[in-house]
Amino acid sequence: MPGIRGPSDYSREPTRHPSLQINAKEPFNAEPPRSALITSYVTPVEYFYKRNHGPIPIVDDIDRYSVSVTGVIGNSKELFMKDIWKLPKYNVAATLQCAGNRRTAMSKTRTVKGVGWDVAAIGNAVWGGAKLADVLELIGIPKYTCSTQSGGKHVEFVSIDKCKEENGGPYKASIPLLQATDPEADVLLAYEMNGETLNRDHGYPLRVVVPGVIGARSVKWIESINIISEECQGFFMQKDYKMFPPRVNWDNIDWSTRRPQMDFPVQCVICSLEDVNVVKNGKSDLLTHQGIFLTRWFPSSVKITIKGYAVSGGGRGIERVDVSVDGGKTWVEASRFQKYGSSYIADDDSKSDKWAWVFFETEAEIPWSAEIVAKAVDSAANVQPEKVEDVWNLRGILNTSWHRVHVQIGHSNM
Repeated sequence: MPGIRGPSDYSREPTRHPSLQINAKEPFNAEPPRSALITSYVTPVEYFYKRNHGPIPIVDDIDRYSVSVTGVIGNSKELFMKDIWKLPKYNVAATLQCAGNRRTAMSKTRTVKGVGWDVAAIGNAVWGGAKLADVLELIGIPKYTCSTQSGGKHVEFVSIDKCKEENGGPYKASIPLLQATDPEADVLLAYEMNGETLNRDHGYPLRVVVPGVIGARSVKWIESINIISEECQGFFMQKDYKMFPPRVNWDNIDWSTRRPQMDFPVQCVICSLEDVNVVKNGKSDLLTHQGIFLTRWFPSSVKITIKGYAVSGGGRGIERVDVSVDGGKTWVEASRFQKYGSSYIADDDSKSDKWAWVFFETEAEIPWSAEIVAKAVDSAANVQPEKVEDVWNLRGILNTSWHRVHVQIGHSNM
């Protein structure tokens, strides 16, 4: 493609925030500290998780960069950025989440394969760009189309990005044509993130954003859009990102028995506390394996604030978030909000962003030692499963089990 140079090595990687937890260097995969996520409803670009499958492509000449739209259609079209900029621009608040979020915790049950993500492979941004439904109208596909006259039923996104899983070929994925042509699905060809031009890590100059769906379908660095009759046959659609039961292992797996994962399930995570904490004078500190806290006194309880995020796929809202300080024996309902000072009502588009996460918060008195648990319920009454063992799968995706952290009350003598 003119104006594109896809580097064959990692010598020209972008500059990133020093606080990111690097989970893999080549390709670069990193997430922010969990506490950074709840500092802002809109995740700052520098704290948005980085998920890559190869070296970051470089676009040298934005004026020559183009996207081809082709496939089982009557007429193909080559779109330049000036053509996309002419279309109506929409800003959509949408949370993207890697399907492997919380994989590290799942691997403690049984080993899984994949990048070791903690709880912050997720972020919420305001994406700016053209709706894919408007783009497809340019080639004669009307809105709300489930199949073209030539049998096109899916829209495939092909990236400039080259990855080893595709034997050096491009990363690609697809979504149903009906979803792509539905304006209410808010699928975007995005060129902005939080009001600024996309940076290289997040798909400059143009990426797809598919709200409510696992991040693997929101393809970055778009090279072509293909109208196809069947689902994309790429590696990440057919031999990855599928949900298998715990009994399936690498010896008996049959990839053809499962559909590609699309919507992500209901999820919530406590972000104001680490996995293990010592609370001193009402403040929490991470307890390391070397930390020994000598105490002058042991209060019977202490009040702490518990904060985190909750989200569900498919545009489903969060009906409630339950928090327990006794390992799940008793529960309190946390308050929910998207923006401070504004009320949140699940599935009320006039008062909430349907594709975006929800923050939750509650105060609780905890005894000297406590297991704090959080679980969310979405507007379709889907609830997180209690045990990670129940959702364990060999690829370690979609760990939506109850989120648990441990707190002890201590008082340093230093």
